[in-house]
Amino acid sequence: MSLILGDSIEINKTVYDEEVIQSRVRELGAQITEDYKGEELIVIGVIKGSLYFFSDLTRAIDLPIKIDMIGFGNIPDTTSKTGVVRITKDIDIDITDKHVLIVEDVIRTGLTTAYLISNLESKKPKDINLCTMLLNPNRLLATIPVKYYGFEINDSWLIGYGLDQKEIGRNIPYIAELKRKE
Repeated sequence: MSLILGDSIEINKTVYDEEVIQSRVRELGAQITEDYKGEELIVIGVIKGSLYFFSDLTRAIDLPIKIDMIGFGNIPDTTSKTGVVRITKDIDIDITDKHVLIVEDVIRTGLTTAYLISNLESKKPKDINLCTMLLNPNRLLATIPVKYYGFEINDSWLIGYGLDQKEIGRNIPYIAELKRKE
């Protein structure tokens, strides 16, 4: 076990180091470039968690893309059960009849992502697909169009590369497993 960030976070181990993450991001960018060649693509990042992945991924896509961000906040006693969230920052780009790729940091149950997709579908895009850095397929409770993902995960508590613990640790350039408090 080691302490990081001024001894504020205790980690068990590094799960994905910087080199592994950047290699996978380049692979995803190349695949997205191939899949959307000749198409107009709008890439929407979900803030705050996807910030680092979104930034690296969009630079790895060799297409003339448009980008935007969407933000949401949890509703106490509602979001974890239903996925319904409060939109805190909506998109500014017109996505009507456009290919849309939503970029997430992690998808666990998929409920919140399903709600965001439903919200964006009301804007009449041509299609919506998902790219997430981390996917926990064993916890999915909603059918969502995950087209690309970096890595499959389990129920470990993770931090870094956008993932946080009480808003701390997003800036760690690798993904680590947190020590669980007993």
